[in-house]
Amino acid sequence: MTASSMPTEPVIHYRVVYSKRRKTLGIQVERDATLVVHAPEGIDPERIHAAVSAKGLWLYEKTRHAEKQREPPHPPGTELVSGESLLYLGHDYPIEIVDEPGYAIRFEDRFIIPRARAASGDSVFREWLQARARETILPRVRQEADALGVACGEVQITESRYRWGSCTPNGDLNFNWRLIKAPLFVIDYVIAHELAHLIEPNHGPRFWSIVRTRIVGLDKAKAWLKTHGSLLEQEL
Repeated sequence: MTASSMPTEPVIHYRVVYSKRRKTLGIQVERDATLVVHAPEGIDPERIHAAVSAKGLWLYEKTRHAEKQREPPHPPGTELVSGESLLYLGHDYPIEIVDEPGYAIRFEDRFIIPRARAASGDSVFREWLQARARETILPRVRQEADALGVACGEVQITESRYRWGSCTPNGDLNFNWRLIKAPLFVIDYVIAHELAHLIEPNHGPRFWSIVRTRIVGLDKAKAWLKTHGSLLEQEL
């Protein structure tokens, strides 16, 4: 076989996040298809490169999966109209524009929007959804932390396009506000997932055993996110 016909290994680009708490290497593919290696501080960079190279073909295919490459759906128009709908807690609820004073959004099995507020388009819902995320997700995190017997640090609702939740090395937890569009069983799965990292940092058998003890419908929740995750990324 000539040099020109020899197969070449795929080039894998990745970034490394170092942590004092971590003892082993972990490789994670983000929703935007970027590759992140979580590594202990002081580890030889050659060990990291070797670990990535050992999974080169698998990672290459993983980062090019159709779900990772799919463009988010087109955003709605600049002005809301009656008949559109908004995803909230796993259900699509209709939007109704009404001729009444004020700017407050009312939710009564549909979203009732004063006409003056509707002119600002889909951005009118961002504050409303973020507020619902805080009042729904934060108490559930504390409740689940008590059930697991773990102490977490600060818990925040954040802006993140490609991660539903994260656990920092010092035990702080972050949750994407767009999760409020998902069903509660999906929200509970993401909460349990991040809290389980306070016990087991790696996605090994022990980690998934912890999550499964808390989330009976684990596979259903993971499947929902895989199928409908792109819908959560829409502004509406």
